[in-house]
Amino acid sequence: MAGLNQEIDFDCASLIAEEFGKTVVLETPEITDENEILSLDYEDKKEDLVTRPPVVTVMGHVDHGKTSLLDYIRKSKVTTQEAGGITQHIGAYTVNINNSKIVFLDTPGHEAFTAMRSRGAKVTDISILVVAADDGVMPQTIEAINHSKAAGVPIIVAINKIDKDGANPERVKTELADNGLLPEDWGGDVITMPVSAKTGEGIDELLEMVLMVAEVEELKANPNRMAIGTVIEAQLDKGRGPVATILVQKGTLNSGDIVISGTSTGRIRAMFDDKGKKIKKATPSMPAVILGLSEVPEAGSFIYAVKDEKTARGYAQRIINVQKENMIASGNKVSLDDLFDKIQDGNLKEIKIIVKTDVRGTIDAVKNSLEKLSNEEVKVNIIHGAVGGINESDVMLAAASNAIIIGFNVRPSQGAIDLSRHENVDVRTYRVIYDAIEDIKLAVKGMLAPTFVEEVIGRAEVRATFKVPGIGTVAGVYVLNGKITRNAKVRLLRDGIILHEGEISSLKRFKDDAKELLTGYEGGLGIANYNDLKETDIIEAYIDKEVER
Repeated sequence: MAGLNQEIDFDCASLIAEEFGKTVVLETPEITDENEILSLDYEDKKEDLVTRPPVVTVMGHVDHGKTSLLDYIRKSKVTTQEAGGITQHIGAYTVNINNSKIVFLDTPGHEAFTAMRSRGAKVTDISILVVAADDGVMPQTIEAINHSKAAGVPIIVAINKIDKDGANPERVKTELADNGLLPEDWGGDVITMPVSAKTGEGIDELLEMVLMVAEVEELKANPNRMAIGTVIEAQLDKGRGPVATILVQKGTLNSGDIVISGTSTGRIRAMFDDKGKKIKKATPSMPAVILGLSEVPEAGSFIYAVKDEKTARGYAQRIINVQKENMIASGNKVSLDDLFDKIQDGNLKEIKIIVKTDVRGTIDAVKNSLEKLSNEEVKVNIIHGAVGGINESDVMLAAASNAIIIGFNVRPSQGAIDLSRHENVDVRTYRVIYDAIEDIKLAVKGMLAPTFVEEVIGRAEVRATFKVPGIGTVAGVYVLNGKITRNAKVRLLRDGIILHEGEISSLKRFKDDAKELLTGYEGGLGIANYNDLKETDIIEAYIDKEVER
């Protein structure tokens, strides 16, 4: 017996149907492979393309005036919305200049920019790099340059704060040239514009330059097709449900269209422009806020308009399956251990490396040494080098570019460690420059076989320090994660930089000696022959594990 709510298999169902003189047909899902999902993004014929506005991202170092520049452009160029309308911050807005439009993306920094790129979305057409005339090129400026270059976008440099005392645009140009951006007036191809976000000087010229670069780039799209766009940001609104800000890239999106973004589907109930005004349709390069999705989509994911709800559900199910397969295959990120196999298979023609060190001078030494390792089969390319601990932004860039991260005398932050595990990014840290060069040389030749690998077992933060006569300085520590064991080796980190490596001389819980301290516990810890401990230092415990060749 089978009850009303029980399922029966297809064979059983067809036999029963035959008894009643009917035929059962097995319905196959319409979507058969990943290419069909991608078939939504087909290439348009040249004759169908029309010019579209450029999409611009503003990047640069903190405090160099990115926000003031955007605010000035917004105040002077964005037409105010009708009375009673509400302007929501939507992360993108349109500016009118000389009867042409420019769309500005208000991204929260280059991590977001790279996160979008790592999901395959090339949203930006032009990158404006803001550099303060009184400050010059700073670490985040270099990071922004590397992120823009990796995305292959033209860069326009806005030299800001020229109205300040001590402003020296020529020095900025020298520093830009040192970082591979040769200004136009020095015979290079990078446009530099002196501007002031305070007085508005040079901003009109900057916007005209954006239009000129856009003209050279010949940005075109076909408005007469099913729409494709990218989700810029998305959140769950208490009153309106999932709300997504999208940027249409091809086609025209209409209110009432059925859309799919990842596993999120739905019919567009309402659509608003960047002024908060209700609109019926959005054309290429136009930002819009849409309501009506089933769940909050991921920022940086594509959004497609499809013909009906059945197709949307089929795509969503297929994408869920593809995501499962991708999770299994995501172990395919490049690492030093499998480098040679990939070179042999012809899958790898270039090793991309991100270098982080404790001092500036080491970067160039490492770059030069590593770049010499290039041979006929494989090229070693350093895509980013900077001073300081390994952070989440570095891991994001590595994940998007399929790169390996190498650190000298520095360690990854806890966030970077978690993210590197999630993204399968290979992070290697060294104390000696030759060890890294030797490792990469052996990896390229396919001879890398580590016998000992280091396993970090826990991290603790120094909350207080005590001077004990006859012993030295002892740290009162709080274990942040993992555990600290008596026989582990430890290294002392300050701002991500290694100050000392050694052994534990004493480990106590209250007044008793302890074998280990677990997550969330407090205790006392002494490092053998080392007393320079300060509050907020991080103590990292690790053990050496033997690995079979």
